[in-house]
Amino acid sequence: MHFKGHLLFTLYTVYGILLKGVSGQYPLVQNVTVTEGGVANLTCRVEYNDNTSLQWSNPAQQTLFFGDKKALRDNRIELVRASWSELTISISDVALSDEGMYTCSLFTMPVRTAKAYLTVLGVPEKPEIDGLTKPALEGDQLTLTCITQGSKPAADLRWFRNEKEVKGAKEVNASGKTFTVRSSLQLSVNRNDDGVAYTCRVDHVALAHSPQQATEVLEVHYAPHVEILPSLTVPQEGQFLKLECESKGNPSPDPVMWTKDGVELPDLSRVIVEGRELSFPSLNKTDNGTYRCEASNHLGTSSAEYTLFVYDAPTTPPPSTTHPLHPLPPDPTARSSVTGSRDPNAIGQHGTDHALIGGVVAVVVFVTLCLIIVLGRYLARHKGTYLTNEAKGADDAPDADTAIINAEGQQAHAEEKKEYFI
Repeated sequence: MHFKGHLLFTLYTVYGILLKGVSGQYPLVQNVTVTEGGVANLTCRVEYNDNTSLQWSNPAQQTLFFGDKKALRDNRIELVRASWSELTISISDVALSDEGMYTCSLFTMPVRTAKAYLTVLGVPEKPEIDGLTKPALEGDQLTLTCITQGSKPAADLRWFRNEKEVKGAKEVNASGKTFTVRSSLQLSVNRNDDGVAYTCRVDHVALAHSPQQATEVLEVHYAPHVEILPSLTVPQEGQFLKLECESKGNPSPDPVMWTKDGVELPDLSRVIVEGRELSFPSLNKTDNGTYRCEASNHLGTSSAEYTLFVYDAPTTPPPSTTHPLHPLPPDPTARSSVTGSRDPNAIGQHGTDHALIGGVVAVVVFVTLCLIIVLGRYLARHKGTYLTNEAKGADDAPDADTAIINAEGQQAHAEEKKEYFI
């Protein structure tokens, strides 16, 4: 019984070795991807080999190496390593025509093979930008076109306006094993595009670490725009004033022309003209007027005006020997009144008198109206004719005493005629 068990164990062991030898004699390979112009290494390995030869052949079934023996005369193909368990060869300066299925063969009975696919990436050419007009004019419609050839697979083109990406329209065309990619960008040119860099960048798996790109900088010509910038907000007598004529245009509108009230500057001894700047060393009332700056280039003319009004120099009252009980706060309207068209000191000198006179006039008018109303009511209540006793009995009376007596008699007679209503 013990002998039979030992025999079975020996049989199973031998069977396992045979199975391992058979399974270990299958060649093992891997697919390879390489960039056009690079080097491709093809490796074939076996776990177990009983001195059986390994062989590499190309997609055309031409033998490249049989063991360590070179079979195809191609200087680009070289032996890297040859042993009982491995055969590695290299192909330098790989071309797109080298792409395909490569076969490693192990010459057992029967022959066992393994296949590895060699993928060759076509490197896209450096892109080129067409359609740019130099210089462009403001308002022009431009179409920038970026083209790259030789990519495999097809490359991707991206547009950038300075550092910000913008969307273009892409078109892909096949050319043999490679592709030609074109991308277009529509532009409506304005003065904000002057000096802007437009970049077309190629993204591709073969350019993972060094993307290809092309850049064009736009030059846009446009008519000038003029603005006058004064150095003072409220110019006063004796102060220094500088007027700067800021003119933006391409080509640059130099020089600029200054005029006053529609004519040339009348007194060049009072002003200094330096390039775009007009300076007044010491202002006075004679400098008042409208100053105009005009700039031109071949695309047009632009101008701006500045009306100068010189205010009186501020006066300081003499110091008081007594201190006021309550210090007066500064007048908040004094600053804003300066920007008006009248003398800024006028309100401060006469404002109080005008208010006082207005108050007195209002009181007089009010009192007069009250007196008129009272007098009218009084006259209305005492309307009629009033007679004295003498007047009432004066008719047919020879003297005053008789008139009085007649009047009293009439009054008594009148009382007798009274009627009473119940």
